[in-house]
Amino acid sequence: MGLPPHPDRVRTSRLDFWLARSAIACVAGLQLLVVNDLSLGPRWLAPALEIALLVPLSTITAWNQGRARRATTDAHWAEIHRFHRLIRRLAMVLTALVTVANTAALAALVRALLNGKAAGGPTLLVDALNIWGTNVIIFALWFWTTDRGGAALRGRPGAGDPDFLFPQMTMAPGDARTRFVPGFVDYLFLAFTNATAFSPTDTLPLTARAKLLMMAEALISLLTVALVAARAVNILA
Repeated sequence: MGLPPHPDRVRTSRLDFWLARSAIACVAGLQLLVVNDLSLGPRWLAPALEIALLVPLSTITAWNQGRARRATTDAHWAEIHRFHRLIRRLAMVLTALVTVANTAALAALVRALLNGKAAGGPTLLVDALNIWGTNVIIFALWFWTTDRGGAALRGRPGAGDPDFLFPQMTMAPGDARTRFVPGFVDYLFLAFTNATAFSPTDTLPLTARAKLLMMAEALISLLTVALVAARAVNILA
């Protein structure tokens, strides 16, 4: 029997997806603005690869969202969910790429500091801030992509168990906020607070995967702030 489109069957918020895609473009721009030579290969290589993956990924996402809004049968939904899984895998590959590029940049900057070959203090501060901000965006993408089976399926019945406990999810039963489905801005806020506090704040990790991701982000943030930025301030002194 055919099934009408329903917002609980698949999450099709265009704004949420485009915010995530814009975040990738922002990361590519930040990588081009790194002052010191910290990239793997030519400076343009990682941003070019990211944009080359981003364009088809955005096109497929928009196309599949349009199909979801027009879906009326179980067969339609099965095909849509199959493409959602493919899109999620591609998004994770793209996120892994930017993670490797940013981690390599941080490692190169730390190595330059330890070898005494780094440039002046002001450029170190700029690059440290760049790497820290990129780290926040990257882990917002990881949280957004992994929680409850990914963004597209997060709001439907049968989605995976939550990886994070948001405050809105603790409201009394019957409250409209208990049906809360986090969006990209919620994960960006989570990544920002974790990078500044080095620990959970209002949102708690529930799964081993979420805890490992938050540990990795906090470690990179701590290394950037405590070692690189502090060393740059000493150079300025």
